[in-house]
Amino acid sequence: MISRVNIFTVVIVLSLTLLNYTNALYEDQIKKFDWKVQNIGAIRQGQLELNSISPRLLVSTYENVVAALEPQTGNILWRQVLENPPRGSLKLMQVGIASVNINEADSTAAASTNSKHGFDMLTVQGHAPALIRGWNVASGNLDWEWSLMPHQTDHAESSIWFYKNGLLYHVIPFWHSHIEVTPYFATTGRPTETTGKITAGWISAGNCALSGVYYTCLDGNQLIGFDLTANQPQILRKVLPDTPRDKLRAVEGISGAYAIGKKLISIHEDTVVCNNYESNSFLLGKFHKRRVLAQAEVVNNVLQIRGHYLDSCEAVPEMAINMDYPDYYGTPELKTFACVSQSKGCWYILGTDDESILAVNKGKLRWERQESLANIVASEFIDLPLADAEGTLENEMKGNTEDATGIESDIASAFLRRVSTQAIQIKSLFLHVIGLGQPPTDTQKAGLVRDSFGLHKMLVVLTRSGKVFGIDNISGKHHWQLYLPEAQNFVNHEPMRLMVQRTSKHFPLQPLCTVVAKEKLTGNGILFRFNPINGRPAEGGLLKLNYKIKQLTLLAESEKDSIKGLLLLDAQNNVAVYPQYVQEMAHGMYLFTADKSSAILEGFFVQYVDGVLNCLPIWNVRLGGHNGDHQLVAVAAKNPLEHVHSQGRVLGDRSVLYKYLNPNLVAVITQANDPIHKYLLNVYLVDVVSGLIVFSMTHRRARVPVHIVHSENWLALSYYNDKVRRTEITTVELYEGKTQANSTVWSSLNAPPMPMVERQAYIIPTMVETMRETITERGITNKHVLIGTASGAIIEMPWALLDPRRPISSNTQGREEGAIPYIPELPLPTENIINYNQTIVRLSNIFTAPSGLESTCLVLATGLDMFVTRVAPSKTFDLLKEDFDYILIAVVLLALTSGSLVVKHLASRKLLKQAWK
Repeated sequence: MISRVNIFTVVIVLSLTLLNYTNALYEDQIKKFDWKVQNIGAIRQGQLELNSISPRLLVSTYENVVAALEPQTGNILWRQVLENPPRGSLKLMQVGIASVNINEADSTAAASTNSKHGFDMLTVQGHAPALIRGWNVASGNLDWEWSLMPHQTDHAESSIWFYKNGLLYHVIPFWHSHIEVTPYFATTGRPTETTGKITAGWISAGNCALSGVYYTCLDGNQLIGFDLTANQPQILRKVLPDTPRDKLRAVEGISGAYAIGKKLISIHEDTVVCNNYESNSFLLGKFHKRRVLAQAEVVNNVLQIRGHYLDSCEAVPEMAINMDYPDYYGTPELKTFACVSQSKGCWYILGTDDESILAVNKGKLRWERQESLANIVASEFIDLPLADAEGTLENEMKGNTEDATGIESDIASAFLRRVSTQAIQIKSLFLHVIGLGQPPTDTQKAGLVRDSFGLHKMLVVLTRSGKVFGIDNISGKHHWQLYLPEAQNFVNHEPMRLMVQRTSKHFPLQPLCTVVAKEKLTGNGILFRFNPINGRPAEGGLLKLNYKIKQLTLLAESEKDSIKGLLLLDAQNNVAVYPQYVQEMAHGMYLFTADKSSAILEGFFVQYVDGVLNCLPIWNVRLGGHNGDHQLVAVAAKNPLEHVHSQGRVLGDRSVLYKYLNPNLVAVITQANDPIHKYLLNVYLVDVVSGLIVFSMTHRRARVPVHIVHSENWLALSYYNDKVRRTEITTVELYEGKTQANSTVWSSLNAPPMPMVERQAYIIPTMVETMRETITERGITNKHVLIGTASGAIIEMPWALLDPRRPISSNTQGREEGAIPYIPELPLPTENIINYNQTIVRLSNIFTAPSGLESTCLVLATGLDMFVTRVAPSKTFDLLKEDFDYILIAVVLLALTSGSLVVKHLASRKLLKQAWK
């Protein structure tokens, strides 16, 4: 009976506590503070259908998505997101409609829908096993599916597929040896005959391509290929004038035709190609029932699309298009086109280097899809600039007292500046009323002016392709975009960096951001400086470095122009600072590097002596184990924008347990295989200034995926428990004790004793994809952990539920501290899902930033989709509610004021009468 009462008490206490953290969304608030963008990824294949009853654009993308778009607008009709690689890697998309070359003998197009081999759309994905699926193009539903497990699973990853006359051919190349070809019935998966082997010792990875039924390789200055469907394949050779430097590319629609550079060439003489035309993109189609070859080229920022009849190589004037083409798209490539009539013209669908999808018709850009947003690698929320009047007042409040000699001069100069400023503002207002004032700036026309609460910001995002966007975080409008064609991610899949060197708070100086990336050709570092408000290059724009970047960080803010210098460490451990005039501020900086493969951490000290910057190695930590088999899987430092408001935690006896607040603490996670425990996951907390390992722990039979959040004095780590097959979250808190060693300045070289460690593990009934903590302007608001799940939901988890000090039993001390009794399972109420039903497909990252309101945190969630919202972990305690009754409070204040005046008058009369008595 006692145990039942205790359990009932724990449930009641937990329920009442959770009621305090409920942060639901009202129905009328849906899409009021948030917005979402759905993406499909960069286009791989496309099929434009304009003559059908319901026109559609069928596409497959490099993000393993098949979708149908509206040809007129580009909106998504339906979208099917396939499995993650390698299981979901798309190999082929075949549309079951009679295409441009269906009557040709070497056709690889699908049969028409009414034939015995008919299907709407077929896709092939994965390799071991390979999944062949048939789709209904009207609804996007899956009609049928069959799978294939190849015998040679080691070589199946490089396998290719093609379709011809109802048969699906599976081709597995064995490099420098032979090729195996197996045909199957497309809709049933039944093999038609045994596997054929073709000896081909010249084939090599990266030098071969499949065009229709011909598999061709580039060997020196000659092309060598053969027909994969022939009973006795004959080797075809073609000698080229020179040895090409470009790769071999297949031309879509023409069997046996290839493009090398800008030249078009065929492997056999029966295929007629127009050799006189050069282009970066060729595509076969139909115009007035005749086969035409379309080509796209950009010349002097003008997109030129031309068409030629394939049989005579004559130009088709009706297909010619000239259109202005901005630089921020990159090189275009034709994916599909269709011509309806001369009045409506031809519709061209192009994919670009920046991963955009463009639709061109009659020399105009009809619509575009910015699919590079499906791969966001970095993001920053930038404060908007002040309005002209506020900027003038801001400049006035700063004051210019360099020539002042005393307090009288300061007061007098401030008074004169205030009077002159008010006079200028009155003059500007008068001129604006009569229509003679200065026109608004471009930022003011676009509404890019800072609001009172700092909720309106410029969202700057950097994508994997090198595309940078300036997006309004309130409306989602793209204010500007730019493309860096030479930029790419660093080694070991380390993403490019977006650094804020100067914010908008330093009026009248313009904000400054820098993209730090690796150059594609040389591998050296590149810097691109730009204004994040308008996207224009600043401080010289693009800067190419002559060394590879190993590590980077920001320096403290300089006094000259409020800019934060960028400190770079190269592969030879040399340091450089940009801009160079702030290099003195780099003296005394500490850097650390982490090698992913060897799990070695190294610490460096930067000193500025005699005008020269030097970098000295001071420590190294080897976490690879005695066999070197431990691999580094995650490194997490604290957010540099974080402010710690509370230095300690009040206990039940009114004493204070002080937090271990080490700003130089970094969490490092390593993983290794173990013969007994199968997997080992090691967690280290390392002081990267002194190299001291402050704390370490080991999880046995735990493995990746690992996600980590490191903030203040606590750590939250999610991992997969292989023993019980579930995802768990371990939380750690560090405390100094009842006395604080140093309450002023932290020094890692004179650190306090080892901290007290509180830790606890919890079960979360879902797969975790990413985690991030909320952050506010001053750190007063409670911390919540945003957990992104595999289902696309973002759960706002209060730290009170993750607190490692949650007592096992409901004792008095725990209740006085406000701690919730420990329960292993973490609750996932639907009210805590901040994106409610706006599911984010393939959620990969969550970015947070403070707003001008202490209670509010701005959130950006990225994956295949993009979602922007705001959260208030402690509710909006510094903001009036939307349904606040202003009329009632005005009436009450007026009544109280009137009543106080009347009562004051009556009281004075009473006192006067009493005085005369």
